Amino acid sequence: MSSELSDDQRASGAAGDDRSAAPGDHGSAAPDADFQTAFWAAKHALSMVTAAAFSRHGVHEGQQFILRCLWAQDGLTPGEVARRLGLATPTVTRAATRMEAAGLLFREPHPSDRRLVRLRLTERGRSLEDAIAAETDTLTERALASFGPAERQAIIGALTAIRRNLTAG
Repeated sequence: MSSELSDDQRASGAAGDDRSAAPGDHGSAAPDADFQTAFWAAKHALSMVTAAAFSRHGVHEGQQFILRCLWAQDGLTPGEVARRLGLATPTVTRAATRMEAAGLLFREPHPSDRRLVRLRLTERGRSLEDAIAAETDTLTERALASFGPAERQAIIGALTAIRRNLTAG
């Protein structure tokens, strides 16, 4: 029997070589035990499938959250959207510029404060609500397929607690 590993075995981490090239992996024997590596790998995988799913609709990754805010309440200012999403206002402003160029929204002057604009959905932006919701549901189901209802709630709770831990002053 040969001690050589096949390409498939090396790619899958066979023979105890569980080392990963993910950021934060400092050569540990079990990268899944390293929170930073495991979190980065899961976040990266979700990011890749999310980008592919939403690009079919002309929506870039992250824009779905701005759309969701505007589907709930059209006409918010970039600052209001930023506060709801925990982002900086310039981040939302840049995304809105790209979304406006894609025909998803338009800016209109604020009725009482000429320094502000309101973000309004176009017909195209409004029409994507069901499609984006379906893509989100499909991605969520795919990501959580191996977990039962209690485990799914525990994951959501843990992620919420992690965010709270990292954003607490």
